[in-house]
Amino acid sequence: MKYLVTLLTFCWLAFGCTTPGPVCVYEDPATSQYETMLWQRAQEEQAILNNSGLLYHNSELEDYLNHVARRLQPDDISSDLSFKIKIIQDPNLNAFAFPNGVIYVHTGILARMDNEAQLALLLAHEMTHCINKHTMRVLGNIKSRSKFIATVQETSARTAMTQELAKFLGLTGSMAAVTGYTRELETEADHIGLDIAANAGYDINEVVRLLEHLKQELRMEGLVEPYFFGTHPNVEQRIANVRVWLDNEYRGKTAGVKNALIFQSKLSQLILDNVSLDLRLGRFFAARRGVEKFLRIQPDDPQAYYLLGEIYRQRGQEDDLKTAMGCYQKAIALDLSFAAPHKAIGLIHYKDGEKHLAKKYFETCLLLSPNAPDKAYIQKYLEHCSKNGEG
Repeated sequence: MKYLVTLLTFCWLAFGCTTPGPVCVYEDPATSQYETMLWQRAQEEQAILNNSGLLYHNSELEDYLNHVARRLQPDDISSDLSFKIKIIQDPNLNAFAFPNGVIYVHTGILARMDNEAQLALLLAHEMTHCINKHTMRVLGNIKSRSKFIATVQETSARTAMTQELAKFLGLTGSMAAVTGYTRELETEADHIGLDIAANAGYDINEVVRLLEHLKQELRMEGLVEPYFFGTHPNVEQRIANVRVWLDNEYRGKTAGVKNALIFQSKLSQLILDNVSLDLRLGRFFAARRGVEKFLRIQPDDPQAYYLLGEIYRQRGQEDDLKTAMGCYQKAIALDLSFAAPHKAIGLIHYKDGEKHLAKKYFETCLLLSPNAPDKAYIQKYLEHCSKNGEG
């Protein structure tokens, strides 16, 4: 336990101070002081993260996610532990929980889900980390404080998917978001999470599809799973585990609810917003898949067709510009006042040396959006068109 005291003291000093909210104190005198300190540290880290500009704000969606969490919360857990769900603007498939019950879910994993059952299974996994005090259990078994801290920092630094996020995470958040827990604790969270979701009436067979999404993402993006000390079960092992549990412990049980339609209606805007994040990282396949998923929900959305055009234009493979042009024209046909696709078409014509056509579309863009944020950028293209004798 002396290692835990030292480590938590280090956490207290190393990551700055903010004014914490109320701290939960458990009755067990052997652990209450350490848990109090850990919860206070978590609250301070959350205050930094919540002011980082990385949160995705949508009050209606947050209410929905927290409604699902309340449905999942078991009756027999401590009344001091309540869950709150927040969303981070990050296109990668991730979610993590602080020990005080605050769970952060990335837009990337929400956008890849198909229904509420998959959401419930993810939340149930993260809730288990809190209910079973996994952070305390990991910290309590650390034999080398310096090795642990160095490993967390090294993993954060080399994991591209968390570079922006890692700047705002302290040790507690980094362990949950980047390195994760031990093989045994992650397996425990998967297993107990199934029970929690099943008891809440969800179709737990959806856990396989949720893990398959992660497997596909890793394969498509060529990502290395950032497993702490190499002790975590990889995705293939997790899928194998849950298949065994489903076959042996839940065989013959009536499937629960999926709630696909309500989930899609609540998540549709987030799906499209996450496309922009994927596109910013040059993840063209993931971005295109997101637009296509959105269009199955809202087939006549001009913004979606514009983003689809951007995906093809920026990727720039054979015939992509032709496809992009068709997407932009579709966006304009759906909304004649939409300025952005005019600018995009102007850029294509400009690149092709058709300055007179480029000028026409740039002018239309500024006519439709005279106060566009990139007005100066467009005006420079207009000047180049005029200097080339196309004015």
